[in-house]
Amino acid sequence: MGNNIEGKIVVITGASSGLGEATARHLSEQGAVVVLGARRIDRINALAKELAGSTGKAIAVQTDVTQSEQVKKLVEAAIASYGRIDVMINNAGLMPHSPLERLKIEDWDRMIDVNIKGVLYGIAAALPYMQQQKAGHIINVSSVAGHKVRPGSAVYAATKHAVLALSEGLRLEVKPYNIRTTVISPGAVATELPNSITEADIADNVRKFYEIAIPADSFARAVAYAMSQPDDIDVNEILFRPTSQEL
Repeated sequence: MGNNIEGKIVVITGASSGLGEATARHLSEQGAVVVLGARRIDRINALAKELAGSTGKAIAVQTDVTQSEQVKKLVEAAIASYGRIDVMINNAGLMPHSPLERLKIEDWDRMIDVNIKGVLYGIAAALPYMQQQKAGHIINVSSVAGHKVRPGSAVYAATKHAVLALSEGLRLEVKPYNIRTTVISPGAVATELPNSITEADIADNVRKFYEIAIPADSFARAVAYAMSQPDDIDVNEILFRPTSQEL
């Protein structure tokens, strides 16, 4: 019996580190073809070269998810190279926490652009091809913050609540096209997310909290679980935390 992953064409945004990189590595080990998108082209070029070896089963495309045309070109690269797209993983995200009273408007704008618009642009790029194929799987990344709001995380939590809502709306709308949808909400996972916090005191507190963080491959295994189910099983939502995480 196959793993329902081998040979699939998987596009991943935010693939230069953290959840995206770990997922690219894990799915590649399972036999998937990975198309890597991120702003840091040197990192994804190196990762693609490492994963591809002599097989050609990985390519990298410099992608800023706040630019819809760049996300479209990422998906088009998958189609041009491999003829289809089976899975779209909208992973790119930012987490510059701060109390609302500090009025970090630029941070708010960045989170909205990456965490919400980036997901929408990924859906817009992949959906037409999946509709034509009458098959596909769109995986969006939310967060425990999409379920629970904490002081200092209001805007980030709002963006992750939005991802949950978008994912549920998408699930309802793509039924005629045999497209599967999954939204994954991780808790504290070891990534570069805390590095996006611009307020020094908040960053210190978050890094202390992240001392309980679990490895990024925990997320990769969740992705693989959702993908590996038989085609008539649609795993719509996965929420997971470190065992020791209370909130």
